[in-house]
Formats: sequence, structure tokens, C-alpha cells
Amino acid sequence: MFFIKFHRIITPSRTLSRSLKTITNQSHTEQNSTHFGFETIPETLKQEKVNEVFYNVAKKYDIMNDAMSLGIHRMWKDYFICKLGPVVNTKLLDVAGGTGDIAFRFLNYVKEYDLKNCHVTITDINAAMLEVGKERSKVLKHDPELVSWQEGNAEHLPFTDNSFNAYTIAFGIRNCTHIDKVLSEAFRVLEPGGQFLCLEFSQLESSVAQWVYDQYSFQVIPVLGQLITGQWKPYQYLIESIRQFPNQKCFKNMIEEAGFRQVSYENLNLGIVAIHSGFKL
Repeated sequence: MFFIKFHRIITPSRTLSRSLKTITNQSHTEQNSTHFGFETIPETLKQEKVNEVFYNVAKKYDIMNDAMSLGIHRMWKDYFICKLGPVVNTKLLDVAGGTGDIAFRFLNYVKEYDLKNCHVTITDINAAMLEVGKERSKVLKHDPELVSWQEGNAEHLPFTDNSFNAYTIAFGIRNCTHIDKVLSEAFRVLEPGGQFLCLEFSQLESSVAQWVYDQYSFQVIPVLGQLITGQWKPYQYLIESIRQFPNQKCFKNMIEEAGFRQVSYENLNLGIVAIHSGFKL
């Protein structure tokens, strides 16, 4: 809120004009700022700063995921794919999927249940993360006919309307500048009947559990980052970004506002993470 202090009963028009101009400029600045962790920055800089974070940790990203979550992230992602429940002819777009964790689980599911005519497209704005994923895919000997890679921004996807019948994004949407644009793009590229599924850190159901989790997050995770990757700041940002992300109910409302129906969420581990689901109907 802004206040203009009047020293006289009648304020000279020039002074009033200058004050109003200051208010307008400040309002404009606020409207074009965003958060990078707990830091407020111009929104035009966020993507560059996020890219730098993931470029710096790309090669040891998966190792850190194991260390931070004590390996539990693997179970979250396994369950996430079970919630998706791929079927014959599933055309999946995995967004912010650089290192392939979700896509590879999808491919394993397809192989296990012998699902025909399935394909996954992995897109990520960070080329370094995609390169890590491609190398992992070669080592795992995935069929190149079943997976493709595309560098792209989740807010401006390089795909035509109604191109996929499933869309996943895991631990990526909170790093985007405009969450509403990400959701809008997800709705656009899905065909009618397609499912949106998001796995993301969230808010715990218990205030006591949240306090304990916060102590672990802020006191331990950056230290692990420094020891394992030689990077402290990227992991300081990552835990701060979790606290800035909308809670479960707010995010559910955002998904509905993007046009999705039958929107729901499920908390895992008391709400450390949540799976959000919606359909384009």
C-alpha cells in the first residue's frame, strides 16, 4: 500500500503528478517481479537463473535426489506412473523431464505390460539436463523408436494442439516463472480426454511435521549439496522454491482455472509431495 503525505491543504499539481508517477512506476515494477527462492527479482531474469541452477547440478542431479530423500523419491515416481496407468496408444509428453526419471519408468511400464503403440516425448528447457537423460537412455538401451527428446519451454511448448493424450511434470512446475502459462500450455497440447498429472513438493498436513521437515530442509540439504555436488546455492534455492509454491488447494484451483476437470490431489508422506490430476474434457 502506498501513501502520499500532504504538507499543505492544497498540494501543487506538479508534486502530485510526480507522486502519482512514482506510485505507477512502483506498481509496474511489482507486477513484473517474481520470486527466485526467497529473493524477489525481475521476472525476465528467473528463467536464466533457474537454468544456471540446473546446469550446475545436472551431472549429479539424480545422486542428490537419492541423498536428499533417502531414496524415497524413487517410490514417489513409481507410484506416479501407476497413477497415470498407461494403456495401449498412450502418447506421453513428459515436461521438465530432462534426466528421464519419469519417462524411463513409463517405458518400463509399457514393456512390462506389453502395451502397443506407445511413445514418450521428453522436453526440458535445460540442454544439460537433456544430455544427461540421453546418455542414461543409451546405457539403459531403450528403444529409440519409443522415446524422443525436445528442448523447449514449458510456458511455450513447441508442439501443436491436441498432440498428446497424457502429460506429466514432476518437480518442475515450481521452477517456472508463470505457472498459469504452463497449465494453459498443458491444456492446449492435450487432446480431449487427455490427462494432466503433476508430482510436486507441497505443504505438510501437520504443523509439527512441517517444522521438523523445515529444519531438515534448511539445515541439511544445502550441506549435502555442497558435499556431493560442490554446490550450496542451488539447493538453498530449491528448498526455498518449495516454500513459495502454492499449497495443495490453491494449486488445485489453478488447474481448474486452466480448464481441466475432475481435478484432484493426493498427498504422499503427509504432504511432503502431492500428485495433482486433471482431465481435458
